[in-house]
Amino acid sequence: MLKRILHDWADDTCVTILKHCRRAMAAGGRVLVVDALMPAGNTDHPSMSLDLCMLTVVPGRERTEAEFDALFQAAGLKIARVIPTKNSVAILEGIAA
Repeated sequence: MLKRILHDWADDTCVTILKHCRRAMAAGGRVLVVDALMPAGNTDHPSMSLDLCMLTVVPGRERTEAEFDALFQAAGLKIARVIPTKNSVAILEGIAA
């Protein structure tokens, strides 16, 4: 489980982290990514202000489901499901591609 980890890093580093998770997964294993999930487009959302902060302080950023999907695919994973929560994060469940 990676909770609030990937949003700290640029895409290439996220792919490296996810590749390590993929390599360590047992058959039938899953990786859970708990992070903010930005809506597509220019919609007002609480994660927008955090995204601006992330872009100016660290090399990371908040991502949309499509952006997470691209990271997962680059690491040999695919998103099996997205589980919304009652707060600002979602749980993305990744499985081997």
